[in-house]
Formats: sequence, C-alpha cells, structure tokens
Amino acid sequence: MDSSVVPLRHGGLFLVQTTDFFYPLVDDPYMMGRIACANVLSDLYAMGVTECDNMLMLLAVSQKMSEKERDVTVPLMIRGFKDCAEENGSRVTGGQTVINPWLTIGGVATSVCQQYEMIMPDNAVVGDVLVMTKPLGTQVAVNAHQWLEQPERWNRIKLVVSEDDVEKAYTRAMDSMARSNRSSARLMHKYNAHGCTDVTGFGILGHAKNLARHQKNEVSFVIHNLPCIAKSAAIAKACGNLFGLLQGTSAETSGGLLIALPREQAAAYCKEIEKLEGRQAWIIGIVEKGNRTARIIDKPRIIEVPAKDKEGELW
Repeated sequence: MDSSVVPLRHGGLFLVQTTDFFYPLVDDPYMMGRIACANVLSDLYAMGVTECDNMLMLLAVSQKMSEKERDVTVPLMIRGFKDCAEENGSRVTGGQTVINPWLTIGGVATSVCQQYEMIMPDNAVVGDVLVMTKPLGTQVAVNAHQWLEQPERWNRIKLVVSEDDVEKAYTRAMDSMARSNRSSARLMHKYNAHGCTDVTGFGILGHAKNLARHQKNEVSFVIHNLPCIAKSAAIAKACGNLFGLLQGTSAETSGGLLIALPREQAAAYCKEIEKLEGRQAWIIGIVEKGNRTARIIDKPRIIEVPAKDKEGELW
C-alpha cells in the first residue's frame, strides 16, 4: 500500500500515514516546496483518503550553501510547502530541520479516518480499465532542462528538440508535479475505483506491477497508451534507454494516480477531471485474467500532452 494503515484502539478509526523526501529538482525554491508537499500528500490520496489532518515538514539545509543562499531559498521552500498543505485542507504543525551535505525537503502526512474513507488497492476485476491522471516524463523534462547548460549532453538531443521545446516541457513538468491529486482521489469514490497507486520513483510499469501483485483476484494489467509531456518521448528516444520512459521505468516525481476503474465509469471519470481541473486523464490499459503481473505492449501509443501548443496556454 502507498500508506501505512493502522487500526486504532478507539472504535472504527484508522491512522493513515505516509512520509517522503527528496532533493531539489527544479530551480524555483517556492515551487520545490509545493512539489514536495504534493508528493507527500499523494500517498494518502492513492488510498482514497482525501482529508489530511496534520503534516510535518522535514528539511535538511545544505552546509555548502552560503548564509545568503540559505536566507533566500529556505523560507521560499517552507512557504511553498505550507501553502500547498493549506490549499489541500491541512496544516503544518511541526517537523525537523537539520544541517546536511545535501539540501533535502519532504514531510509526513497523517489522517485519522473511518474504513469507508479509504479505498483498498486490491479489488481490480477482469474487465476494469486503467486510468492515468497526469502525463509521464517529468524526469526527462527536468534533466533536459539541466542539459541546456551542459553542451556535451545538449548535443545528444538538440537535433530533435529546440531550447524553447525544452523550456516548455520543464515548465509543464514543474506545473504537473506541483498539482495535487486530491480531486482525482475524491472522484475515485464517486466512480467506484477498485484500486489505485501513485506513479513515482519506479515508473509506471514498476508501480503497475506492484499494484497487480497485490490483487485479490487472478488478474493482470496491460498498458496500451503512454501519455507523455510533449517532446519528452522524442528526447527519451534520442537518448536510447537512458531514461526508460517508453519502457515504463522512468522515475516520476509527484506523478499521477494509476487507477483501476469499472469500464463503464472510466470515461465519465476522465470527463469530470477535465471539467474540474481543466486537465486530461487517460484510459491507458485494461485488466485481464492473469497471474498478477503487468506489462506494456510492444508498441504502445504515445500521447503527446498537450497534443498541440496553444498560444499563451501551458496545457
């Protein structure tokens, strides 16, 4: 499961808790704080738990930073984390700060809830479809942006993308990572989701395999479509298998929810996500009879997100 679920001594209540942290991967410290918070909360949302009662912040300040660098960046990271927590109906009440060789930010998210507020991740049935709520490619986009300053690496991809393409992909990745999965989790209850996980460090295939492995029924997951941030697939192809994006193994940060939904409910779920958030969700695969494994077909359909640039619009 994406979160620890502990039955409490007090009738019918459960403690649902998760923690995560990582190193900065974007240039904007405020956005980094937001991304870190959204990433922590996502593990609650993957369980269908939409109310977070408390958050703690974990912060390691790099000893290599000058006093001025610390005074500028650290308050911005803290503010980004707190703003995201409050926008998601929670608050930061404490945590821990240390000096460390590397700058690190993360936190702990805690909810006390009843059984009906959770969606256990093990009830997929044959005939369900798999829905993904955010595009893949965050790692590719972030790395490509760093390569703009590294001529040797930039030379590997400059024939397939322009600097403007990379800047747009980076901005989209940052926006996607900072976006909360809370609305997606709420709609899982409305549309009778049978199981969910969020897609992060093990890539979409790694997380699909883990979700499939823990199903009660003898099912397997087959992925046909890979929605990717525009140009990230072209960059990945130009780099060979460096990222593993098209193989489903590229790490994501604060990725979307991968949900098993009844086939007859999935299209309505995706439509309501778009209505609420102005963002797409995609039916990317099916649940079939099998031995609790997951795979991507040999030639999956790559869905560019967005399909076409719109003047003045990010997505």
